[in-house]
Amino acid sequence: MTPVFLNESESAALVDDALALTAAREAFLATATGSTFPVVIGHSSSPHNRFTLKSGSAGDLVGVKVGSFWPGNTGLPRHSSTIVLLDPATGRLRAVVEAAAANAYRTAAADALAVDTLARNDSRTLTVIGTGHQALHEVRAVSRVRPIERVLVVGRRADAAREFAAEVTARTGLAADPADAQAGVSAADVLVTATTAREPLFDASWVRPGTHISAMGADGPGKQELPVALYERASLFCDLPDQSSTIGEFQHTSAVPVALGSVLAGTAAGRTSDEDVTVFDSSGFALQDLTLAAALLHRSRGDVQ
Repeated sequence: MTPVFLNESESAALVDDALALTAAREAFLATATGSTFPVVIGHSSSPHNRFTLKSGSAGDLVGVKVGSFWPGNTGLPRHSSTIVLLDPATGRLRAVVEAAAANAYRTAAADALAVDTLARNDSRTLTVIGTGHQALHEVRAVSRVRPIERVLVVGRRADAAREFAAEVTARTGLAADPADAQAGVSAADVLVTATTAREPLFDASWVRPGTHISAMGADGPGKQELPVALYERASLFCDLPDQSSTIGEFQHTSAVPVALGSVLAGTAAGRTSDEDVTVFDSSGFALQDLTLAAALLHRSRGDVQ
């Protein structure tokens, strides 16, 4: 069988929020029976140029995602994502999918899935901490699964928060305004952090009962977005417990989080009352990438609308 190749422009044209969310649900459910392996972190001859390898298998999907960050790129994206699928019977190359744009949808889909599973049904105020490229994907994905009416934007710089709030309104039609951290966190029904922070972004006492928090930024040693004091009164969930406790947000606590896939499968409880504070940590795992690559390949052949 001749290997299939989808380049970046082809995968970017094929992906959308609905496809990514369906693939994410499949991936999280597959964590019960599939396999994931420890993340490999490397760099080129320059330590500033970094890459990660995330690998796994589930059913007829076997492969690896290589995510790279070359901060010095000029005229080219700094981030890239390449998914390699192998034939499960022979180990031969099955497909290569360039998926930098699709990766942003994939990450946001995990957030949307967690919000859809854990957040209160009447959640209407979304606060996002972070004003980068990924943050807009998070806003769009979350607003598809809850009746969001207002978006509050918290940024390190006031001008960046104002500009991003205007972009949110222009791209989504949602009312969006900049806010300081305390006001944004205190007002949130759903709080999303999408940063590269290495220390807490807010005070735990600012979080109201009933809030759902999705921490999307911690995916390496030393990264941290949430205050540890929050965990004393929150129900903790993640994509992969072992990985989250190693390179995710929960590397900073001895508490053991619940796998979101277990909640989706009905083998673990999620939110139990409207007063619960729920926290979801997304460190990202290979089955998300493999299921998304397969979905993109199916759509490229006309098998998925």
